[in-house]
Amino acid sequence: MNKPAILALEDGSVFHGTAIGADGQTSGEVVFNTAMTGYQEILTDPSYTRQIVTLTYPHIGNTGINAEDVESGAIAAAGLVIRDLPLLASSFRSEQSLSDYLASQNVLGIADIDTRRLTRILRDKGAQNGAILAGAEAEGEDAVARALDAAKAFPGLKGMDLAKVVSCQSPYEWSEGEWTLGTGYADAGESERPYHVVAYDYGVKRNILRMLASRGCRLTVVPAQTPASEVMALNPDGIFLSNGPGDPEPCEYAIAAISELLETGVPIFGICLGHQLLALASGASSVKMKFGHHGANHPVQDLGTGHVMITSQNHGFAADEATLPDTLRATHRSLFDGTLQGIERTDRPAFSFQGHPEASPGPRDVAPLFDRFISMMKERR
Repeated sequence: MNKPAILALEDGSVFHGTAIGADGQTSGEVVFNTAMTGYQEILTDPSYTRQIVTLTYPHIGNTGINAEDVESGAIAAAGLVIRDLPLLASSFRSEQSLSDYLASQNVLGIADIDTRRLTRILRDKGAQNGAILAGAEAEGEDAVARALDAAKAFPGLKGMDLAKVVSCQSPYEWSEGEWTLGTGYADAGESERPYHVVAYDYGVKRNILRMLASRGCRLTVVPAQTPASEVMALNPDGIFLSNGPGDPEPCEYAIAAISELLETGVPIFGICLGHQLLALASGASSVKMKFGHHGANHPVQDLGTGHVMITSQNHGFAADEATLPDTLRATHRSLFDGTLQGIERTDRPAFSFQGHPEASPGPRDVAPLFDRFISMMKERR
């Protein structure tokens, strides 16, 4: 039988729908994602920690769930909001339904609501703190009031350091390469890997590590709070700064470590939160965006060549281009809203990109940035 669910926003908006996944209550920042595919990768992206994800594409769950298409060990999103959950999932790779997958990890979801209305609210007013009540929690005359109270009680992501929360607890090696239909993920450990890369885990997506491994990198993944001295003791050829959730400014441990590592001359490559942290470590500032960038269809221009790339995006904070010091140069810019998408140091072998060049989901137009990182390590040698 269908169970009720309620989504409430801090502005007082209330949506009544059907519960999918677990029963109970959850809260977080409600954002919208415009990707048409890849809901499993989106749910397991650690950058969505403490966020309730609204998918604007109306039919979600129609290809089911499988064990391969995950970007971390568990669902990271605080909740899921969709228009329609199809009765049947059709894919030769499907192993589980979306609803069962959510329930198995105690994650709440709500379906059968007007996601177009919700997206317009988030677009016009900005990302909203919100809450989902599902099952028995959504019943009773006071259910709406409780949902609104939970939404307003969420403190918001501004000032919230989540990188150290989602990071690994101890260093580990990574050797899994990229996926191929029919054979699965390659074992890059069996091939020559001439470059040792130390990757900071601020909430890293697995496909980033896979793409580095496939390009000849031996990867050591370290916790977010690892000091620069411990990283340099590993004798890296390159240092990678991963994606991750939350506000970059409270991550003082990361900013301090990156500042030290920049002085070593070891090539550094950052993505998403890692991009913002590189900017902060170089003297720039960050800003909280109105509703952020979440999707797989965002046009970004390479300022050096003029080429336009379609990119995958997931971030609610951005490096402020107006605050870039002389040692930083803008390399990429969003054609949606003009926000900064890429930077490079003019005095050090360091660069970063705001979007997700590893995709999963989304296009891989920006994948050559991984090759640039490899070239920098090769040149340093």
